[in-house]
This record gives sequence, structure tokens and C-alpha cells, in this order.
Amino acid sequence: MESMMLDRSRLPAMQARRRGVRFAIIGGGLIGLASALELKRLSPEADVQLLEKEAGVGRHQSTHNSGVLHAGLYYKPGSLKAQLAVQGIRRMVAFCEEQGISHEVCGKLVVATTAEEMVRLRTLLSRGEQNGLRGLRWLERDALREIEPHAAGLAAVHVPEEGIVDYRAVCGAMQHVLLAQGVTITTSAEVQQSRRNGNQWTLETTAGDFQSDFIINCAGLHSDRVAESAGETRDARIVPFRGEYFKLRASAHHLVRHLIYPVPDPGFPFLGVHFTRMITGGVEAGPNAVLALAREGYSKWTINPGELFDAIGYPGLWNFMRQHRAMAWDEVVRSFSKQKFCESLQRLVPEVQLADLEPGGCGVRAQAMLPDGTLVQDFHFVERAGALHVLNAPSPGATASLAIGEHIASKVLSRVVK
Repeated sequence: MESMMLDRSRLPAMQARRRGVRFAIIGGGLIGLASALELKRLSPEADVQLLEKEAGVGRHQSTHNSGVLHAGLYYKPGSLKAQLAVQGIRRMVAFCEEQGISHEVCGKLVVATTAEEMVRLRTLLSRGEQNGLRGLRWLERDALREIEPHAAGLAAVHVPEEGIVDYRAVCGAMQHVLLAQGVTITTSAEVQQSRRNGNQWTLETTAGDFQSDFIINCAGLHSDRVAESAGETRDARIVPFRGEYFKLRASAHHLVRHLIYPVPDPGFPFLGVHFTRMITGGVEAGPNAVLALAREGYSKWTINPGELFDAIGYPGLWNFMRQHRAMAWDEVVRSFSKQKFCESLQRLVPEVQLADLEPGGCGVRAQAMLPDGTLVQDFHFVERAGALHVLNAPSPGATASLAIGEHIASKVLSRVVK
């Protein structure tokens, strides 16, 4: 695994050689913001501009999520995702403490409800230990009930480092720091085309043209299309999956103290519906995972014909559906049946009743998919002359954003000085 840190002793010379180099970051979500922060931290002389297509930063995946601080329990040991998740949660907690952002390291339980899940739970425990998580504990039924009295399960793994946070406030704090450091943030600037002439890029946006020497594509749900506009082929394509939530009524809040998650099915790439105590108060239940009919399709009825045809015309989606036919159908049914959604939640907390659920929010996950239907599991970066494209950064992308940002900045800065 390549080193994640730059040799600080080289920084003055590197900064001198980089003076005049202009970096343009496309996308003002957490990863784009964090990449700008890390560029300025590692190279204060860097000329950084950030382009965001919305009227403000962090309008999509960064703030349409569960608000969870993920510690890296699930990810394959040695993978970039595992490494950055563990580094990322510690850096995010430190950032929140430094900036006075609401957060709580309350811990999470991953609960096994069947004998088969017990075997998989042991594997998760081993993964977490190999990834360097602190304080992991195997809990039998009685110990599980001491932490979450209303949770069902044969056993659980307690992950004490996980927690909850206000990611909207994180985005705001990052923006504030960047502006103070002289970073230019231009909103309502959707990149429509990127043209390279010699060593310079011209970015054609809805806010006018911008010039840059190096582009960093952090466009999330639109990252593959932004890459394509810069001359890349879409070998992997972003397929949007909508996640729908319910909230527990106030009278049922006592049923969940912290975070309660199921053991994920290894045959399906999502974590399953779970319970999350929110930093703003209340308890969220979900999400499911269904194909969104638009890349920003936060409602069942939001359809973007061009984006829908882009998805259903992609062989990878049909291959994925064939491979996960039963599970995909269950997700669709659960999307339209509150009763089915409730039954899924009752596997974890049997006392939850249909009347306890009221409508919650929605999010859309940008998931890179290969033509054979395989989902890209790890973070995925494509490097080209004068460009770096972030083409897959799903969960725990928000938690790990500062660590991802350092990884990106280190890659970019090491190339600029060559």
C-alpha cells in the first residue's frame, strides 16, 4: 500500500516549484472540500479554486445520508477503503472537536439474528481487528441487551468508535476555513466541457469559462460524466441507488439508544436497513436501496429521461439485476410497502410497530458499476496528465473525506513536482 503521507521536509522546495500552478476542483461535496483543505495544508502556496454546480456546497450525498461516522468494520483488510476509513473517522472527529461541530461517538452494534449471520459476524469482527479498530467487543445476547435493551439477536459486535455527526455543519466549516485560506469557491458553476490545450485546461461552466493547470474531479453522482467531458471513456459507470428512510415517532425513541445494524448479506453490496440515532434528535430507520430514476432522484416520482436511459441502456445494470434478482425485487417491494419495511426493522427491534414509522428523508448513492454487473467496492481513482478523477467514493466517503482528501492531494502534489 502506498504511503499516505508526504515527506514534510520536501515541502518548501515543492511549494516553490508549484507557485503559479492552478488547481481546479470540480464538485463541492465533502470530498471536494476536503481535497481543497488538504491541498492548502500540504502546500499553502497552492492556487486552488473549487467549482460547484449547485447554489451551495454539500447539497447531495454529503448531506443526504444517515449522518453516521463509520469506523471501517466491513472493509477488506489492506484495501484503500479500509485504510482511509480508519484514518478518516479519527480525523473527522478531531476536525469536529476543533470546529465545535455537533457529534457524538456513541458506538454501534452489528447484530446477528441467525446462526448463519453469527458466522459472518465473526468474520466482521476479525476484519475490524485487522483494520486497527479500537475496543471491538463480541457480545452474547445478555451483554447485547445491556447496551440495547430492545434489540433482538443471538450476538453482536460492539464498535465503540462509531458515532453520529452533523455533516451539513461539517461542510459549512470546511467552506469557512477554505475561504479564509484564500480558496475561490464558485457556486452555480456546472462543468459542461473540459478541454485541454497543451498543459492548460479550459473548463466551460454555467458560470463562464475557467482556466486551470490541473483538474480534480470530485463530482460524485456525475463524476463519470465529468470525466467523459475531459476525454475519458466510461469503463465504469455511475448507477444511482436511492435510499429511503422512515423516522420513529417520538413515543418509540426509547427503543433505540445508539446505532443498531444488521449483519450485511455478502451477496448484496448494501448494509441493509438499520436504526440510527440522529445528531439533531430522533431516530432514523433505513435505508433500502432501489434504482433511482434520476441521479438526483430523491423521490420515486423524480425522473430524468436522459439519466434513466443512460442507466437502463447500460449492460452492467442488467447483469447486476440478473445476479441479484431476488434481493433487488425485495428492495423494490420494500420501497412501496411500509409493512414490508417494518418487518425488516422488526428483525432488529421486534417492538417497532407500523404506527411507529413516519416518513423520513431520502438519499442517492453514486455507485460505480462495471459492464459485467460488478459493483466497484473500493475507492477508485483514475490519473491522467493534468487530471485526477474520483470515480468511486461511496460509504464511508463522508466519514473518510479528510483522509481521502489527503490521499488525493498527496497524489496530485507528487506529480506536479516531477
